[in-house]
Amino acid sequence: MEHTNNSELVLNPVQNGRGYILGNIIEDNSSFSSDFNRINRGFIEAQIVHPSRMNELIEVEPKSVQPLFVDRTTTLLDAKSYDKPFIEANTTEVDLNHLKHDCIIPVFSKDNEKTIAHQEFIEIVINTIMKLFPHHSISTPEIRVSHQIKGRTPDAIHKSVKDLLDHEKTIYYERMAFIVRIPSIVDTINGNELSLTLGGVRSYNLENLYNKKTFEKFKFFIGFQNKVCCNLCVTSDGFVEEMRVGNYSELQDKITTTIQNYNAEKHLLEMKSLSNDYLTEHQFAQLLGRARLYQHLPKKEKLTIPNLNFNDGQLNTVAKDYYEDESFSRDSNGNINLWNVYNLFTQANKSSYIDTFLDRNLNAFEFSKGIQKTLSDNSSYHWFLS
Repeated sequence: MEHTNNSELVLNPVQNGRGYILGNIIEDNSSFSSDFNRINRGFIEAQIVHPSRMNELIEVEPKSVQPLFVDRTTTLLDAKSYDKPFIEANTTEVDLNHLKHDCIIPVFSKDNEKTIAHQEFIEIVINTIMKLFPHHSISTPEIRVSHQIKGRTPDAIHKSVKDLLDHEKTIYYERMAFIVRIPSIVDTINGNELSLTLGGVRSYNLENLYNKKTFEKFKFFIGFQNKVCCNLCVTSDGFVEEMRVGNYSELQDKITTTIQNYNAEKHLLEMKSLSNDYLTEHQFAQLLGRARLYQHLPKKEKLTIPNLNFNDGQLNTVAKDYYEDESFSRDSNGNINLWNVYNLFTQANKSSYIDTFLDRNLNAFEFSKGIQKTLSDNSSYHWFLS
């Protein structure tokens, strides 16, 4: 089928005793809006999957995963139209070919079993998106890496660093984050266009590579990206903080399950509601002051207050952008709506390391919702505005 930018997922659930399967994809001229029906009720041609029992480790050959880009009805769009990275910190942008052809694959040292490589994780996600969104084009993955691990080939063991040739050097990256956008599924909040985005994080530092092969850990999300600033918007039902898998098949199944469980309509409505509530300049100053104190509270007191996972440097960025950010700063009266506050936090989160990036992104959303609830009643977040 030819791709149409105004394709829209619509609800036509079929109850089969195990879950829901989404109805058909229809073509119309309406944009993705708040009446977007729940993604979590399944997708066309998507099977209902259940995660394998975690005490079973079944080896699955790579050929069990469909070859990349096998579905020719789905095309890849150039991601270079986005001039801002989704994460900065100490990361470097690379492409899929670099990971495939220039990097070695770490192994578990006691049995020499290979890990699931960064590029395989990305390809499995892309293949899953192609299955579940067969009539939408997707962007090429934007990939950011950090913590390069260097090595050398055995024949170069006695060479000095300056004498090493390119083919004698080996590298891989300890940490990797990536996103894939579906530009045709969009909505607008407070004048900002958001597109559906999926992605993940892999951190080898969370694995015990000095032992035998065991379950490997991944982070995966489905949410939205603000095109104005490339900030990611992540909610709890679209994010798995620790996806533990033993093989390719389990990884693909759990990614599919996460996508099916994601409630896009609820997520969008919650984000839209943030633009209806405002903080005065005094309240915003109170919020930031309390946020700074939070980091130094006695442990016993801290346990009674909801978590805020941002450091002093990031709170400094929030304070600075309150005055200076082109898109999310205060208005002429010093007031700021909670949608802008949320984006100030997600903007500051770009300085996080890869392995804490998605966790803090989710924390920013939950914190903003908590502050919103405090404005209307006495929620557990009232300490930050008291």
